[in-house]
Amino acid sequence: MPPYFSNSCSLTPIPCIFEHVAPLLDVRDLSIAFRTQADARPVVHGISFSIAPGEVLGLVGESGSGKSATSLAIMRLLAPNAQTTGEIRFNDSNLLTLAEPAMRAHRGRDIGMIFQEPMTALNPVMRVGEQVAEAVHAHDPGISRSNLRQRVLTAMQEVSLPDAERRMRDYPHQFSGGQRQRILIAMAIVNRPRLLIADEPTTALDVTVQAQILALLRKLRQQHGLAMLFISHDLAVISETVDRVAVMQRGHIVEEAPVARLFSAPQHRYTRSLLAAVPTMQTRRDLPLATVSA
Repeated sequence: MPPYFSNSCSLTPIPCIFEHVAPLLDVRDLSIAFRTQADARPVVHGISFSIAPGEVLGLVGESGSGKSATSLAIMRLLAPNAQTTGEIRFNDSNLLTLAEPAMRAHRGRDIGMIFQEPMTALNPVMRVGEQVAEAVHAHDPGISRSNLRQRVLTAMQEVSLPDAERRMRDYPHQFSGGQRQRILIAMAIVNRPRLLIADEPTTALDVTVQAQILALLRKLRQQHGLAMLFISHDLAVISETVDRVAVMQRGHIVEEAPVARLFSAPQHRYTRSLLAAVPTMQTRRDLPLATVSA
């Protein structure tokens, strides 16, 4: 097992317990292309994977491999020039064929998403409490003001924002990067979704804050039985966070395995190359770092 792999902080479920459980999310032969004036440029090529209730699947690969496009396809948030084929089944419904009002009923209620950049994902001129409240009101427009406020406050307390009641009235720029990420998580979980998509949730955070965010996601998973699609290029984070790993290369899933097996005995040459490119305490500093081969 590579020296950077440590299971001491993992979520600790045994991956095999999910093998015979009906999937909550089942992606089948998903392809994505973006139309240009001349042609359509494919970015994802017929990928398939599933996530069981309560399971965490890690999606890893280099930048540009199609990870974020896949997550946006699940949420039906791709640009208008995107062409998407295949099936994305959630609760026996194909999300790709749902009418937009039916998809809006799932988006943010049954499926939550943490976006990559908290400062751009948050509205800079709205108080953070109002932004969390907006996520609630979209799915429960008849909620009373007092109940709405209590749900917002509970969500902000669940993500361990200090002095949440007072800080509900603050604006995004008044929070640190890690606190803004917590606000995004509060928005994603306030409606108690069954599936959480976390797209690079620890990007640009320092190591200490990164550890705090990962511990928070573990706690929320255990408390609410969340299933997660955890997207990252950071293999050390993946090794401590997920049950199974799917490795993407140029829009293809080239390998999928339980996390311990993938890190200890990778089968695909791209996976082996990806792991070899990660510096460890044993990496010789007088030699160039390994690069990922095509």
